[in-house]
Amino acid sequence: MSAPAPEITVVVVAYNAGPHLARCVAALAAQTHRDFDVVIVDNASTDGSVAALRLPERFRIFDAGANLGFAAGCNRGAAASRSPWLAMLNPDAFPAPDWLARMIAATHRHPSVAMFGAVLVEADAPTRFDGLGDFYSPYGIAWRGAKGHARHAVPAEARAFSPCAAAALYRRDAFEAVGGFDERYFCYFEDVDLGARLRLAGSDCVVVGDAVVDHVGSGITGRWSQFAVYHGYRNRLWTYWKVMPGALAWLFLPLVVVAHAALLLNTARRGALGAALRGVRDAVAGIGALRESRRGVQERRRIGVGAFARALTWSPVAIVTRKADLRPMVRD
Repeated sequence: MSAPAPEITVVVVAYNAGPHLARCVAALAAQTHRDFDVVIVDNASTDGSVAALRLPERFRIFDAGANLGFAAGCNRGAAASRSPWLAMLNPDAFPAPDWLARMIAATHRHPSVAMFGAVLVEADAPTRFDGLGDFYSPYGIAWRGAKGHARHAVPAEARAFSPCAAAALYRRDAFEAVGGFDERYFCYFEDVDLGARLRLAGSDCVVVGDAVVDHVGSGITGRWSQFAVYHGYRNRLWTYWKVMPGALAWLFLPLVVVAHAALLLNTARRGALGAALRGVRDAVAGIGALRESRRGVQERRRIGVGAFARALTWSPVAIVTRKADLRPMVRD
């Protein structure tokens, strides 16, 4: 008879993560909640960071055999486990010892919720937030709330649009019901897309205010790298097309165009306009192939257009200031 599955499986997708990975593993080994295991998905790392690991019991490596990207890597790690809860953790994220304990306690308080986010703090500047969940606007723009803001007290529990998958917890049955991460994304914006699909399927998102994770943030790819910019633009537009209910999608399409024109100007100042334009080009070229995905997402929708609209952040100022539009959380 096989041993019972642990309550949580933590999935860490690693690709040339350098010394961050060993620090991440050490932080997981120090968790006070012990009913978990860890799957490290090695996306064909070549820097020796995975090979050098000395893994504790309950930690294992899944050899992907190629660089599948973050989205597919997470899906492979989830499929290689049987736990009812799936935690996604970046290899450059270092959770406090009570991270899992705080997160799983929140699931007991909110049994109908399928996604939970942590408080991310800048690893190299612990007086600043790296993010308080992800927020999404009707203009197709998403941002990590309060990123770069001075650290301050946050509610014990609050709503965000979706969790940042650098440190997030998902209920397996809900994760699988919506198809997990979209592997076409490779990486970037895949967590907002998943969060939107879970919302449309009826779940809320809880940010657990005392579950703290230090995060390097773009510690491997670089925020303004050609790679990051390309995937960010392409996947941002794909997400809008897939998840935005029709009444909202057509109403705000002109503002989506205006918002992305402003983004392109800012990206040009960063010297990455070429990558951004390639992302827009490939997003438009790929919309036809997403038609079935959009149909499936909207057919599984269990909430009304109004409920989805209320989960969005409508203020354009919030986009610029990276405001964390946290809403009070009421216990189920």
